[in-house]
Amino acid sequence: MAWNPEKYDEFKLVRFKPFFDLVELIRDKSNMKTLDLGCGTGELTNMLAERLQTPTVKGIDSSKEMLEKAAPFKNITFEHKTIEEQVDNAERWDLIFSNAAIQWVDNHQTLLPKIITNLNKGGQLLVQMPVQDDNLLNQILLDLVQEEPFYSALNGWKRVSPLLSMDEYAQILFENGGQDINIFMKVYPIIANTTDELYEFISGSALVPYLERLDTETKNQLALVFKHRIALKFKKMPALYAFKRIIFYASF
Repeated sequence: MAWNPEKYDEFKLVRFKPFFDLVELIRDKSNMKTLDLGCGTGELTNMLAERLQTPTVKGIDSSKEMLEKAAPFKNITFEHKTIEEQVDNAERWDLIFSNAAIQWVDNHQTLLPKIITNLNKGGQLLVQMPVQDDNLLNQILLDLVQEEPFYSALNGWKRVSPLLSMDEYAQILFENGGQDINIFMKVYPIIANTTDELYEFISGSALVPYLERLDTETKNQLALVFKHRIALKFKKMPALYAFKRIIFYASF
């Protein structure tokens, strides 16, 4: 997908909050070899590195546009590759960290065990993902793209969230040797003053793979209808959008 770093960063203070909750779960040790899966612009990867004792840190991301923004962070190695490409190699890590990234990768039943095999003994896995199926804007979007004219314009394509339940993630972690398992869902409220703000929030993330498949006229039509649907759901402004995320930790 062609990510727009500027669009994504319009709400970066909102997007940063779960990162800090995730970092708090780390059991810090000196010289940890650390991997950030889906590092984006590298800003949070740099914050992660600053919070660890003398780590060696690598960030990987599939977006060249995002990685171009990571150039100032000289103490970190960045590579342009997908999460699937990274976890399929034999490199081992003491800490694997992924903040709002693996929700873009399918088949978590097989992905998570692969990621776990990339950990050294005593390694730690920390993951945060938005619960897309439970979040209202994602629900509106999924309904909308299954209606005409968008259904035909997309050739019936839709992005189905690969997220599992908390019970299923807990079971995967346990069956693959996880210890000290900590898994929870948390609401990160977004306070919006207009419906446009809510549209702009989702346009920088979940809406991206749809917009890149549409021509300009259909994009504009989608935006118009989407904003109308948002207004029907959020009748009073300012409005609170209860954005849910899953966070989990385990050591191995």
